[in-house]
Amino acid sequence: MPVKEKKEKMDASTEDRIKAAARTVFTRKGYHATKIRDIAAEADINLSLVNYYFRSKEKLFQFVMAEVIDKLLNTVAGVLNNEQLSLQQQVEQVADQYITMLLANPDFPLFMVNEIFSGSDELLKGERKNAIFHSHFFKQLAALQKQGKLSIQPLHLLMNIIGFVVMPFLARPLLERQKIVKGGEFKILMEERKKLIPIWIKGMIK
Repeated sequence: MPVKEKKEKMDASTEDRIKAAARTVFTRKGYHATKIRDIAAEADINLSLVNYYFRSKEKLFQFVMAEVIDKLLNTVAGVLNNEQLSLQQQVEQVADQYITMLLANPDFPLFMVNEIFSGSDELLKGERKNAIFHSHFFKQLAALQKQGKLSIQPLHLLMNIIGFVVMPFLARPLLERQKIVKGGEFKILMEERKKLIPIWIKGMIK
């Protein structure tokens, strides 16, 4: 194998190890408690290599979260544009997949809020906006509104779904610090919420 090709392969392998380790440590400890040395130890590589590839914990966190954004929005867009699914099935799948992703990436809601208030349009860049706001899901809602079966603007329904899903994760640190939610109770509540959200949304449609 040529030296250049071998180096590129090693670089890709090292980056993948660092990213995998970062995902693990950020999920386990949270962003603020995580140190670069924790990620290096998890990846079983030299601390200087993490700094070489990603420069800082913040940049590495942004990189990992960007991958989460891609995965989440691509999945959600796929559900919202699946013409084989009923409106109720779409809501069920979005709630289920969104909550599953947030349980695996507990720092994502805070990252998402920070991105929005920093002035970044990353969350809805390119085709993402059309894939969601011009989706089959929105066309179904517009049809219901025209038929008089939906008395609210369709955007309210999407905002309600997002609020129902995201708000508990933003409140989680406070709930856990105050011992309102203990141990594994939060995960149990979120699994219940996967089933409750579609019921609540259905109640908003005649």
